[in-house]
Amino acid sequence: MKNSVLTFRKKKQEGRKITVLTSYDYTMAKLVNDAGVDAILVGDSLGNVMLGYEDTVSVTMDDMVCHCRAVARAADHAMVVVDMPFMSYQVSVEETLHNAGRLMKEGRANAVKLEGGTRVCPQIHAMVEAGIPVMAHLGLTPQSINAFGGYKVVGKTKETAEKLLAEALAVQEAGAFSLVLECVPMKLATLISQKLEIPVIGIGSGAGCDGQVLVAQDMLGMTSGFSAKFLKVFAPVGEVIKTAVSDYIHEVENGTYPAEEHTFSIDDEILEKLY
Repeated sequence: MKNSVLTFRKKKQEGRKITVLTSYDYTMAKLVNDAGVDAILVGDSLGNVMLGYEDTVSVTMDDMVCHCRAVARAADHAMVVVDMPFMSYQVSVEETLHNAGRLMKEGRANAVKLEGGTRVCPQIHAMVEAGIPVMAHLGLTPQSINAFGGYKVVGKTKETAEKLLAEALAVQEAGAFSLVLECVPMKLATLISQKLEIPVIGIGSGAGCDGQVLVAQDMLGMTSGFSAKFLKVFAPVGEVIKTAVSDYIHEVENGTYPAEEHTFSIDDEILEKLY
């Protein structure tokens, strides 16, 4: 049975952790889905992971629709949540509804995610009223990296911690079914998780959250040049791939691949007629 917002709510009520991983294509999504993850996030981090951008700002609606549609084809169990890219929801409520509608209809998403607190509550409310489940995102919000001036932990002072809690309560009141907290001090993230009725999914925010999300390629060691304190590499898949490619190159160059068992035969009498 496919997971939904009810799965998130039930797991929080029962004290069971929620698991979320990113995927951006059919092949990875199929593996992640079949492994039993609760939800797949088609994140705008695809800008970094799949398209080679330095940040997520350049990702377009067409990018998100295309990648989400591929992931949705593979997810018969996991709930599919898709990021609304930069400037797809900041202009107006009407434009937000149009873009979210595209992600649901064309991308076949089950829910959308957007960054921000109080300032996006009207958009959250409007989408929920239109029947679109919304996951909120607070703390470090990568689309605002130029305003932040870098990747930083959020909520370390009394003022910023109070603001973060207030905004978490605001997005819940606006109708968000869950909240991502990114790079928030562990004790603060735990407190927010306890105060909210909706599930809180952490990334770099400690084990006190109701669930966790990671970029699949990061936790598989497939992204070079990226490291973070919160990241654990669960399998060195990147090194395995590089070794396999190196072995392939070597065998092709020295003529050991393809071997006879990798080829197809033809009757010699047919060949003789060709000479």
